[in-house]
Amino acid sequence: MTDLQGAVVLVVGATGGLGSRIADQLESQGAIVARSSKSAGHDLREPSVIREVLDATKAQHGRLDGLVVASGVVAFGAASELEPATVDELFAVNTTSAIQLITQSQSDLVASAREGREPFVVTLSGVVAETPVAGLAAYSASKAGLAAFVLAAGREYRRAGVRLLDARPGHTGTSLSEHPIAGSAPRFGAPLDPDQVAARIITAIVDGEKDLPSTAF
Repeated sequence: MTDLQGAVVLVVGATGGLGSRIADQLESQGAIVARSSKSAGHDLREPSVIREVLDATKAQHGRLDGLVVASGVVAFGAASELEPATVDELFAVNTTSAIQLITQSQSDLVASAREGREPFVVTLSGVVAETPVAGLAAYSASKAGLAAFVLAAGREYRRAGVRLLDARPGHTGTSLSEHPIAGSAPRFGAPLDPDQVAARIITAIVDGEKDLPSTAF
């Protein structure tokens, strides 16, 4: 069991449909939540900005016990019609910046573990990391890349007392698909309730789960 009471958790993408709900539910469990978002001026595609956000969290709260990476962008359309800039942005936001956040927070999370807490990282790669979708080829690839990193890195971080948890819910009823960086959203089936998805992720954090496949939602 992971006690969230008083835990300092940085939520990246905290104004998004899932990020905001996760942040709110963490706070309802007693966590101290630091919120980061692009709308707050944090362009986390820049490694220096990632460092600034992490340092600011430590300066304000003294430590870092958890990281939730809920930021992301989506693009729709045929693979043959993808623009290079679209592919670059998908991977910069969904894969590279998430990896940088995890690696740059490592020393702070290890310090938390040494102080007897149970630090964690949560990523949201989504069901496309398990089952890539036509019309979402590059998006699927960017999320699958993140999921692969978390799976491998999690084995390393576990030895230092840090738990990495990747969540792969199916299509969730947030506004992400309404604001793609390219293309138009296809017709999806009935979406998952974002409040329930967020609650399931909080449960996984508290219960010490190490993976949240699509079948868990």
